[in-house]
Order: sequence, then C-alpha cells, then structure tokens
Amino acid sequence: MAQDPSSQPADANLEAMLARALGKDEAGAPAASNATDASAQRCGYVAIVGKPNVGKSTLLNALVGQKVSITSRKAQTTRHRITGIRTVGAAQFIFVDTPGFQTRHGNALNRSLNKTVLGAVSDVDLILFVVEAGHFNLADAKVLSLLPPNVPVILLANKLDQVHRRGELAPWLRGMQERHPFAEYVPMSAKAAKDIERLFAICERYLPQQPWIHSAEELTDRSERFMAAEMVREKLFRLTGDELPYTSTVVIDRFEEEGQLRRIAATIVVERDGHKGMVIGDKGEKLKRIGTEARVELEKLWGGKVFLELWVKVRSGWADDDARVRSFGYE
Repeated sequence: MAQDPSSQPADANLEAMLARALGKDEAGAPAASNATDASAQRCGYVAIVGKPNVGKSTLLNALVGQKVSITSRKAQTTRHRITGIRTVGAAQFIFVDTPGFQTRHGNALNRSLNKTVLGAVSDVDLILFVVEAGHFNLADAKVLSLLPPNVPVILLANKLDQVHRRGELAPWLRGMQERHPFAEYVPMSAKAAKDIERLFAICERYLPQQPWIHSAEELTDRSERFMAAEMVREKLFRLTGDELPYTSTVVIDRFEEEGQLRRIAATIVVERDGHKGMVIGDKGEKLKRIGTEARVELEKLWGGKVFLELWVKVRSGWADDDARVRSFGYE
C-alpha cells in the first residue's frame, strides 16, 4: 500500500514537486481498478477555497463536467457552499466550492459567507487553495491563514494560460513553499481538459479508501429550486455588470413540476429604487433578457421546458440585517 502523501515531510521532495508542477514529470492517470468493488473504492471531500474571482466556480464546473456553480466577473458571485460530485474510475470526488473570503466589508451577508468558508474547510480530506499563477497578495494570505493545519493543501495556481513566461513560475513556487507546507503544486488552467485530468490523478491519492457516498451518476446535492435561483442571479450579474451592487439576490417564490415542464416564479431583491430600474431596463428589456437567458440555461441543464416569471422588489438594507439574510436562504 502506498504511503499516505500527507505523512511525508512537506519539503522532502520540493524539486520533484516543482518538476511535476511545471509539467516535466506528468502525474499518471488514476490506476485501473474495479469500481464496483467497495474495497477498492476511494471517496472523500475536497474543498475549493481562495479569494474572490480566482476561478473557483469555473474550476468546480470543469471538475464536475457540468455547470453546478454560477460564474461572472463580479466578485462574490458564489454565496453558498456548492457541492459538486464526480466519479472517476474507482474514486468519487465530492468537491465543495466556497464563497471567496471577504475582508473588506463586515455586513451580515459577508459574515454569513465567511462562516460558510470556515465551515467548509473544517471537515474535508483535501483542500485546493486557488490563486492566480504568479500572484499572491494580502487577500490570498488571509485565506491561507484560515486553513486548518491537519488537512493537506494543494496549491492550485490557476489561469496558467495567462502567464507568458513559464520560467518565472519556479522562483514563485519556491517562495510559496515558504508560506505554507503545501502537499503539491499544480499550475494549470481550469479551462484545459488535460489539466483537469491531471488534477484528478493528483487528488485521488489523498482520498481515503472507503465506499462511495453518492451514486456514480450524481453531480450535485443541491436542489433544482436552488439551481434556478442561482441561474437567475448569474444572468442578473452578467447583464448588469459592475453597476449593480453584489448585494442583490434572488428568491424563488414558486416551483412547480408538471411532467417535463417546470413553472418557476422568482423575485430579484435589490436595495434601492434606482437599482430596480436598472434591473428592469428600458421598457422591461433588461429583465426580459435576464429571464430568457436563465430559462435557456435551465432547460439545457434539466432537459425539459421551463416557464419562468420574474419580479423585482426593493428591500433596503437587507444585507445588513442578520434575520433577513437568513430568511433569504443564507446560512
């Protein structure tokens, strides 16, 4: 039986890990085994953490092979603990995408989001600490300082495709080793299929040998109702850009299934009357486009027809109200 990687000294094989990280010693594919034999199965929880906008949700979607976490250029798009499930060979990976840890604002919403991050990393088998390749700032350092010392951490240097001089990564990786005893270094692009395959092979070694928790076909533990709210919120952020504050949210008022048809009524909640007009747009065109794009995505996700109704309401100061934050579904 192979030695548990987490039991090895963090700096014992630094040069070998650097070589592997830079693609000079590619990790092999997961070993072939009988996936139906419970004694050969591996299963474990992998938390994906990092500051806002480093590509965590894009990474989760690539790992799962389907969109389960929304993405946009707006910071703090992810607000919940999103679980994505992927079974590869005899290994089942249960990925937990987390909100980006917030250090700038201390309102009730951000306190809830940060609590979600801390809860996600407290009981997992492996942590993927996501940063932009070649970069590290105070926001990254804050997240790194919160990671528990008893859980192996992989430094995942994302957006490698944006690094023009790969040779400069070696000194940066050595500098990162001084910040934390990382178990592995994985520079990659979440958009590259080969990199995703290599990441699975690396992560598998850290999963405990135990039977799968979910069926091989499951992709997420989140409900369709939850996914509907998230999809509307993604289109809201994408189509309003930086003009609309990130504190806007979406509440599902009604979710009904009639065979393959789903009837959904949802409310977009904003904090000011000016924001309401921004969401509705000239003659309602912006709101109509938000609804159309969300409906198309949901029909693609579920393989059936969706009837979606949207309204916009003003709830001033909701993000500073602990009770209102909880009532809108935040932990």
